[in-house]
Amino acid sequence: MKKILVLLAFIIGFGVEAQDKKAYQLFDKKGKKADYGQLLKAARTAQVVLFGEYHNNPISHWLQLELTKDLAEKKAVILGAEMIEADNQKQLNQYLKDEINQKQMDTTARLWPNYKTDYKPLVDFAKENKLPFIATNIPRRYASLVSKKGFEALESLTSEEKSWIAPLPILYDANLPGYVNMMKMMGEHASPNMPKAQAIKDATMAYFIQKNLKEDSIFIHYNGTYHSDNFEGIYWYLKKGNPTLQIITIATLEQADLKKINEEDYTKADYILVIDEDVTKTH
Repeated sequence: MKKILVLLAFIIGFGVEAQDKKAYQLFDKKGKKADYGQLLKAARTAQVVLFGEYHNNPISHWLQLELTKDLAEKKAVILGAEMIEADNQKQLNQYLKDEINQKQMDTTARLWPNYKTDYKPLVDFAKENKLPFIATNIPRRYASLVSKKGFEALESLTSEEKSWIAPLPILYDANLPGYVNMMKMMGEHASPNMPKAQAIKDATMAYFIQKNLKEDSIFIHYNGTYHSDNFEGIYWYLKKGNPTLQIITIATLEQADLKKINEEDYTKADYILVIDEDVTKTH
């Protein structure tokens, strides 16, 4: 009888496990499974949260919104994003203050194609709760200029144009692994200016985060995971500006197995968001 009960328990347990289709799993930087409560607790102690996303992954965007809502329940929150460029801050502020509607913002700001599904919920949360939302990214035309001609090309910008980028001259370390890997990925098409274009984005986002930090508040920033993976990119520039700044990073991975991550991925961030690779993409 005892053997039968054990067998039944195993069968029932197996059936429950087989039906449990998880969309994501969190891990800490030691490669151990973590839960949302641990992430939230850690984020509440930070001055800056860098949430690295895959731009077309709906789980990333959903968890960004949930984390932002939960952080805002206990502390003052400032939102910021790579996906809106610094020279569109005026239009963003007008929308937040109800001075223009969504249609007017669509026609006056350079919004990403997936803005309405993936970023508008975050902007609208800021609007409804009267929270600041900072457009942190360099205007893409200037990043393109750096990609073609290097940092020196930025010196010719007007004073107004320079107000939309990190102050010159730009601190740059070509030996950071992220920039080195970028050169490797580009292969024979690589140019020394390509990682510089990435660096000017990282530096500018870090600059606008630091510029808008407030005491007793959390700045939560949404960016492509590559911009903060391995504690480089935005993180590196933030720490160069203020070594004591308390930062929590979140990286995103997609893979078939949610039970574990590769050892090389342990140090991608303080928390690694692993999402089922079969999740439908937003665009």
